[in-house]
Amino acid sequence: MSIILRKIYHTGLIALLLTLGVVAERVGLIEYLSDPYEYPYIVKLLYQHLYLVGVSMALATGLGLLIGIALTRRRLRRFAGVVMYIVSLGQTIPSLAVLALMMSVLGIGSRTAIFALFVYSILPIARNTLAGITSVSPAMIDAAKGMGMPDWRILLEVELPNAMTVILTGFRVALVINIGTTALAYLIGAGGLGDLIFTGINLMQTEKLLAGAIPTTLLALLGDFLCTILSLLLVSRGLRLADSQ
Repeated sequence: MSIILRKIYHTGLIALLLTLGVVAERVGLIEYLSDPYEYPYIVKLLYQHLYLVGVSMALATGLGLLIGIALTRRRLRRFAGVVMYIVSLGQTIPSLAVLALMMSVLGIGSRTAIFALFVYSILPIARNTLAGITSVSPAMIDAAKGMGMPDWRILLEVELPNAMTVILTGFRVALVINIGTTALAYLIGAGGLGDLIFTGINLMQTEKLLAGAIPTTLLALLGDFLCTILSLLLVSRGLRLADSQ
């Protein structure tokens, strides 16, 4: 069943790319992107977008993993509910409201955008790390203890490898949400592809709007594809085969 769904997903993805190509040609996007005066500006906005996504995701991944792992330890397990509730507040509030709240405290610019994106992205990673590790079979952990493995080796060689599929799912969700939400960073002066999207809306210029919207969509699809590659590298073949059945 999963193989059929995967084929449908890939077919839909190819159809979407072809449709985007046709739309880009029809509305004059190709001509706009090839303009030698506009091209450097678009590249600069793309770099800003990638910078905001990269820094905020690095911070969210590091702290999310740390929180998820810490809450599975015996001494901190009883605080899991409270801590996850506090972390989930970042996603309970709408993304635009998070940006506005951060702007009122930190001012405008990329620093504020990175912090808001970090707050917005941390929940899926922390939650899935916690869920993935707690779902590891107790028999496996008991067997590792019986072999005399210390706690840090059990974490690195038993718990994290077996929880990696769930952790990567959380990372994938956070990354795709982050790439889309970064388009709003333009509203607080942090740049990014949202600059083209909102300027295109204000000036009623479809080609400028799509010059921001299509790369943002492609970045989200690319991020999803890179997560698939990452799962091939980090998840063992046995676990992948078990998940596909």
